[in-house]
Amino acid sequence: MFPVSLVLFELIVYITNDMMQPAMVEVVKYFHAGIEWIPTSLTAYLSGGMCLQWLFGPLSDKYGRRPIMFFGVCFFIFSCLLITFTVNIKQFILVRFLQGMGLCFIGTVGYTTIQESYDEKTCIKLIAIMANIALSAPLFGPLGGAFIIKICPWQGMFVGFSLIALLSLIGLFNFMPEPPINKKNNITSINLFKNYKFLFKDFKFLCGAFSIGFANVPLIVWIAISPVILMSKDKLTMLSYAILQMPVFIGLIFGNFTLSFLSKLKNLEDLIKFAGKPLVIGLILAVCSMFIKVHSSLFLTTSLGIYAFGLGIANPCLTRITLFTNNFRKGSVSAIMGMITILILISNIEFSKKIFLWKGVNAFNFLNMLNGFLWLFFIILFFKQNRNNLLLLNNIKKK
Repeated sequence: MFPVSLVLFELIVYITNDMMQPAMVEVVKYFHAGIEWIPTSLTAYLSGGMCLQWLFGPLSDKYGRRPIMFFGVCFFIFSCLLITFTVNIKQFILVRFLQGMGLCFIGTVGYTTIQESYDEKTCIKLIAIMANIALSAPLFGPLGGAFIIKICPWQGMFVGFSLIALLSLIGLFNFMPEPPINKKNNITSINLFKNYKFLFKDFKFLCGAFSIGFANVPLIVWIAISPVILMSKDKLTMLSYAILQMPVFIGLIFGNFTLSFLSKLKNLEDLIKFAGKPLVIGLILAVCSMFIKVHSSLFLTTSLGIYAFGLGIANPCLTRITLFTNNFRKGSVSAIMGMITILILISNIEFSKKIFLWKGVNAFNFLNMLNGFLWLFFIILFFKQNRNNLLLLNNIKKK
């Protein structure tokens, strides 16, 4: 019941964004703001998810995962209710930033507890299953958002989100385990600096963290900017927009199902290498959509679906292997991983928005392909560093 309660909170944190992205067209109209605020909503959300991970990770190492997780869920519920009182777009974006802090607790606290509580094979299978449940947010979120915004004000969505988050809080309170706590951890600014300095000097860890960030960029920037591409530029209806999202997230779900099956047969490194082919090929095909004159939007989303299939396999494996590249406290390691990933995502969302508004969808697709090649570059460095470490270890053993 702990994974069920955690994935319910993850689902509602994600769906808060995925249902709001199509509804953002109505939100900017409500506040009499421009369409450039639509991607900014996701930027603010991710910024909130990054800003305090550096603190919540060490706090959960010292005081335990449970109390930090409870605080995070309660704060998310409060922010969902607070946003209904906003009166202009700037206040709305500020509260979206506060809501995004809920992301801090999913990876840094919740999934770290999963990683610590299960062996590698069980953990990978469990995370793949949880990911499939969580992925119903981006798959059905746009459809749900498009439907709900027609029958009730956007403020009503957030009241519903807060009620579902309350159910998650009850489940976590009753079922969340508490891994062993090291109360000797002394959380001071000097110690935090020393700890994070150690992690930033770990080249292999950094390669893994950067590869996670660049792998996720095309998916996240698509979620952020696709309402502008499909509804504002191509003049599609909200329903057509939601339907066109389906190939992307179906690909992601199939990737996770494939991972669940292949995890019994292959090691993590082989799974990542296997996933790299569809991940990069899908982004190359997305660039080729510029040559398609008919149904180019469908070709684009299908190409991104191929990319997403590879991402669904690679992401859980890469997260696991990067988290355990060293013996450092996992709350702190997860926090830095999350911060690096979200910083890469935020910078790419804003840059992609400017590139799209300047040069259109073709330049947007080219930038996504470039991020795919950056993932490939860092993953090659990651595995090369891993082999060097193994050779060094074998030489020490021989001596």
